[in-house]
Amino acid sequence: MKSRQREDYPFFLSYRTRWIDNDQYSHINNSVYYHLFDSVVNSYLIKHAHLSPTDSPLIGLVVSSYSHFFTPLSFPSVLDLGLRVTKLGSSSVTYEIAVFEEGVAIPSVVGGYTHVFVDRNTRKSAHISAEARAGLEKLLRNTAKL
Repeated sequence: MKSRQREDYPFFLSYRTRWIDNDQYSHINNSVYYHLFDSVVNSYLIKHAHLSPTDSPLIGLVVSSYSHFFTPLSFPSVLDLGLRVTKLGSSSVTYEIAVFEEGVAIPSVVGGYTHVFVDRNTRKSAHISAEARAGLEKLLRNTAKL
């Protein structure tokens, strides 16, 4: 995973770290990375897959997640959050996010999670809409070589 490169990720979101992101060890607290993962995924879903967390008939529920930490980051770094899809099913999608320090070619953190899409009201599994699927397919990358 540490061998990932920026070109492996088709979508990026910039994040300026805050003082409060640091923990007592003067690096970004591990829990903050999950906030970053949510931010890049939901920014993409809203802008490019036409899914709104507040009013779409389908919502994505996280059913698994992971993070691998390679080098520490801290305030006042500017981060580039790379996003790609590694698996796209009929009702689920697995994302991978790489956290790069601005200007650095290899990631400091690689993580991700799986969304299962469900009906907002019944919470039963539901097929990803054609419009959302079209947006997610733009992020789909073959991971066999990585």
